[in-house]
Amino acid sequence: MFHVNDTVVYGTTGVCLITDISEKEFYGKKIKYYTLKPIYQKASVIFVPMNNAKLKSKMRPVLSATEIYSIIRSFSDVEEGWIENDNARRERFTEILKSGERKDLVRMIKSLCAHRETQKENGRKLHASDERILNEAQKLLYEEFAHVLKIEPEQVLPLILNEISVEEKDNTNYTALK
Repeated sequence: MFHVNDTVVYGTTGVCLITDISEKEFYGKKIKYYTLKPIYQKASVIFVPMNNAKLKSKMRPVLSATEIYSIIRSFSDVEEGWIENDNARRERFTEILKSGERKDLVRMIKSLCAHRETQKENGRKLHASDERILNEAQKLLYEEFAHVLKIEPEQVLPLILNEISVEEKDNTNYTALK
């Protein structure tokens, strides 16, 4: 159970602060809700019914700084796998976004960035749907990292590149993360 002032990641919305837990009445029924305020979307408010397991399952605790650095250092160990079939890839990547599993997000980002570089070398661009998914995945991951590490989201990529360059001398695969 979460409490007021806890910070969580909610679905594909990203990092949110629980600002209230209150009861609201709808159709003569009182239901308890979490009130979430997205950190990076100031005008939004999300109400999550406490009795709705599916919606509550989208709320995940933010990672610790230690967990984030562990994930960053694992970037070089993550194998990127490209799914050739557009529909299968879109379906799998959408599942990953919805799950919010950070290591899967890293793998997906790395795969999309590597494919984007290959496409660029061949004078092509990444499919629009792949570009959208890449942007969403980076937003989710970078905003959580930024919030926990108390930096701006724009500072996350340089931090990642710096951390992995300690282990790897060749950053050619990682400059594509931009």
